Amino acid sequence: MLFGDEHVRRYEETDGEVGHDWEKGAPILVLTTKGRKTGKPRKFALIYQKVGDDYVIVASKGGADEHPGWYHNLVANPEVGVQVKADKFTAVARTATGDERASLWPTMAAVWPDYDEYQKKTDREIPVVVLERK
Repeated sequence: MLFGDEHVRRYEETDGEVGHDWEKGAPILVLTTKGRKTGKPRKFALIYQKVGDDYVIVASKGGADEHPGWYHNLVANPEVGVQVKADKFTAVARTATGDERASLWPTMAAVWPDYDEYQKKTDREIPVVVLERK
């Protein structure tokens, strides 16, 4: 199973032919954020769903008590790079709140049911992030 930097590398090399369809059939995109401390690009393979024209990801970190680093990066600099298979584009990331988050959560949990378990493991509200193509 692909994971981490190796997942990103294989995905980019093959335009998602290797790595887009992941464990339990979950679709994967590659998110590129700008490091909030280093300013360097940081890449992550993340489960997503397309909702309308937007792409939705979840900052779960497996239910850890702190947000993943990539989430802190996109809060500091919401302009991100996205690759879905061979489609590469710039997007603006924003955290869904209120009713929008409530409506997106079941969509994401349907593709990755572990998200519901992750939320039970932590007191933090796990962020749901909307990526809007520029």
